[in-house]
Amino acid sequence: MGRLDDIDRRIMLATQAGLPLVARPYHAVAGSIGVDAGEVMKRIERMQREGVIRRIGAVPNHYALGYRANGMTVWDVADKAVDTAGERVGALPFVTHCYRRPRRAGWPYNLFAMVHARSRAEVEERTSEIAALIGPAARARDVLYSVRILKKTGVRINGSKQCLDAQSA
Repeated sequence: MGRLDDIDRRIMLATQAGLPLVARPYHAVAGSIGVDAGEVMKRIERMQREGVIRRIGAVPNHYALGYRANGMTVWDVADKAVDTAGERVGALPFVTHCYRRPRRAGWPYNLFAMVHARSRAEVEERTSEIAALIGPAARARDVLYSVRILKKTGVRINGSKQCLDAQSA
């Protein structure tokens, strides 16, 4: 991964709080930092390829959409079945995040799937659907419910060249 130049830094600072909600967001970013829109798009694509930017996507506020029950379902899935189970669970339309994590002492769970729903009863229904999908490979499960939102933003950087160079090194 190469070092970020001044234009890359300006693009990152202009987009870190989200893309402008306009018909042509990259053109708006380009106008705000004084470069051509094609250059902004080319640089964003390069930064994605290099792993500087992991993804560009919408981050909905689930509470504002009426989803008041958020449950991280955790599963103890047989190691030989966890990858297949994770792919199947991650494809469910009501699962927003799905990932494998290593087991830890006293914590047997290795598959995690986030479910947002309008009620805890709905989360429980969805959890039952996941259990049916995984089948006997799931040896145990639990649901960890959110009690408050601590963070709803991605990483934020400041405009200091020194800070950005340290992150890109």
